[in-house]
Formats: sequence, structure tokens, C-alpha cells
Amino acid sequence: MLRWILGGREAQGAVEKSPVLCIGEEQPKNWFTELQVLKGHFDIVRFLVQIDDFRCASAGDDGLVLVWNVETGEKLLELRGHSQQITSITTLTCPTGDTLHTSLITASSDRTLSLWDPDTGNRVQTISDLQSSVKCLLVLDHLRVWLSGGDELCVWNKAFHLLCQRPNHSDTGITALIELPKNCIAAAMDKEIVIYRLTASADSSLSVAEIRCLSDHQDYIRALINVTDGLFASGSHVGELILWDAVDWNILAYEHILWEESQAETQAEIRLGAPKPSEMSIQHLTTNGKLILAAVGSGLYVYNILSKTVVAYRKIAHDSNVLHTMLLSDGDLMSCSEDGSVRMWEMQDLPLPAEPASPGFFGMWTFGRPNKQTGPPSKKIMELPSIRTLELTGDLIGHSGAVQMFVNFGEKGLVTCSTDHLLILWKNGERQSHLRSLALFKKLEENGGL
Repeated sequence: MLRWILGGREAQGAVEKSPVLCIGEEQPKNWFTELQVLKGHFDIVRFLVQIDDFRCASAGDDGLVLVWNVETGEKLLELRGHSQQITSITTLTCPTGDTLHTSLITASSDRTLSLWDPDTGNRVQTISDLQSSVKCLLVLDHLRVWLSGGDELCVWNKAFHLLCQRPNHSDTGITALIELPKNCIAAAMDKEIVIYRLTASADSSLSVAEIRCLSDHQDYIRALINVTDGLFASGSHVGELILWDAVDWNILAYEHILWEESQAETQAEIRLGAPKPSEMSIQHLTTNGKLILAAVGSGLYVYNILSKTVVAYRKIAHDSNVLHTMLLSDGDLMSCSEDGSVRMWEMQDLPLPAEPASPGFFGMWTFGRPNKQTGPPSKKIMELPSIRTLELTGDLIGHSGAVQMFVNFGEKGLVTCSTDHLLILWKNGERQSHLRSLALFKKLEENGGL
């Protein structure tokens, strides 16, 4: 059992592993040495959201929302109401007297929106007359409104009343929403990012207007995130990473991530069929305000925002596509994948001989699209100093299906969800042992045993 928890690969089936990434059982930097399996869902679990310091909610294709205690692993509540899979979930915080109360908003393929009280399990509000299902949700606390995106953009107040709406003409609809300065929002639609502005009138009503369309991506947008108050970033299906000014919406940096293959590998691909677009697709972006971590196919790519350069990368970080990432610090990060694993990484100086890096990976850094190049000439890898590698420091094996995402609760643990219908609560073994010892001594004292 310990071998399975700490990185033994037998539990993952017959998928061949890269010898470079076989970390083995000795993982001194991996503190997740205990796990607790949380059961309750009966279909794919796609979403996790943190409610407070000790609770999280999970949701997925079974239409259920489950509320968990991450300290004990106890299932606190089961929220039933949706008849089809849940497509988005977020938290909504409202003042209640002198305190703040956090609720949950869920969207489903059954074309409904629901507001839940995670303290009681009650469904407080329901909207069931939507024209299409909602794909993303965004809360704007300073305006006391929230937005839903899909085939149309809708603005709602916290009482679930529709304030305004705007249809869009994209085949895919709105797939991501982020907040920008000056009451603006950015919406990802196919290959474009549309900027909207919310305006309050004298009678306190709100209107939404499209003010800009950014058409600089060559393929559809897979990730859209806030970086800082003045920056946001987007990533596309063909490996384009664009850093944007959040105020005037100009491109500040453009990076095209290309994994070039050797001639032998290319010939093999020709024999076996066309290369998969997902091999260079940016599946997920995360940031700490200094670095951007991109999941690119099965690899990881770390980009420095200040210097606008690559600082670390791992071409093959998992055996399949990376689905979710997190920066733990400036030097440590975490990723999960379709291969069922969750991996911990540390940025280290690149050894010699190094992992091969292609000119296509580093050589297409410009301040615009390739066909609108206005920046300096393409750079060679030798001109980029301090390129580092990502060294595997921990391998968490417990799921039998693709790990969709995770939420970090610090010293309380890490929660992961998967297509295997399970959640796993990963814990610091030393901390848990210490807590058990304290609980035992306290019980002995109460019973007069000491």
C-alpha cells in the first residue's frame, strides 16, 4: 500500500513510463504521505471549489454537489436538484449582519442555475428558463452582481434577478470570463476575446456593451486568466501564449510554444497519422503574479512576466495531457494529468547534457503575432540565460482515471477529483501522526490514564 501511495507505478496499468520520470519510493520533498478516498459521486467529478478554510464542494456529471470537511474527510451535505451534468460552479459571498456568508452558484446542462446554502443544503434560488446551458460563471463583488456565459452573456444581481443580457454570435459561445479594470470583463469566444463594459445608469440599472474584439489568436482559446490588476493572459489550442494589458487591451508579449520532434519521430508520426493538436495545446494557465505556468500538451512551461522569457520547462511532464496546474511558490509547482497522476516539481538549474529544446520552442518570442512581427528578431536558445528544468520531487498515485483538478488547503491537505468518480484527500503524514498523538494524550488525560 505504501508503495502505491508514494509513487509505485503498478496501480496505473500498462502505460509505459519515461525512465527520466521514475522517481521511485524515496521522495523526501513529498509531504503527502497519507491519503483518504472520498466516495459519494457516481460519475465523473470535474469541479472543486473552496468554500472556506475547512470545506470544499465537488460537482460533476452526476448533477450532484457534495460538501466535504477537508480535515476529517466527512461528507457534510449532498445537494440534489440538477437533472444533468454540472457545467460550472463558483462561490458567492454576501454580508449577513456583521458576518459574510458564502453560497454556491451552479450551472447545469439542464439549462438551470441554482443558488445553494452550503450550511443547510437548501436550494435558495433557481432559474430554469434559460435558452441554453451556461458554460462559465463570474462574480463581480464590487458591483454586487454576477455573470453567466454561454450562448449569451447575462448579468444578474445577488437576488437572482436578470439585469441585462447580450447575445453573441460565436459557434462555441462564451467559454471563459474574467474581470478587468474600469467595470470591464473579458470573454473568450472561439478564437476571439471580446471586451465588454458594464455601465450603471442614474436609476441604478445596468447595461452591458461590447467595446472591443481581440482577434490575435490563430486558434480557439483554451485558457483565460487574470495575472495582475493590470495584466491578463490567454492560451490557445495551437500553443499561443499572449500577455495583455488589462486597461488598453494591447499585446505586451506573444509566445508561440512549439515542441519540435526529431526526423525519426516525425516519420513515425507520418506513418501513424497526423500529429495530435493537443500535443501543443495550452490546456490550463495559472499564475502567482510573477510567473505564468502553462500546461502544454503533456508538458509544462514556466514564463517570467517581468523579463518576458522562458525560465523553466519540461517537455514531457506526464504520460498524457496535463489538465490542471498550480504554482506553490516561485520554485515549486504541481500538475495533474489524464494519466491519473498528480506530480510535484521543483525548478532546478539545467544540467548538461540538457533535455533537448528546439529553436521553435524558444525562437518565436515576439511582441505580436508572427505575421505582424514588430519586436526583435527571433532569439536562439544560447541567448536566453538561466533556462532551468523542472525536476520531479513527488508523484501522487491514487486515482485510476484522469485527474481533472485539485484544490490546495495548505497544511490541511490537497483535494483531487477524477473521472474515476472519486475524490482523494492527500495529507501530510507527519502532521497527521502528530495530531493523532495529541488526540490520544488528551483522551488519556480525560480518562485519568496519565
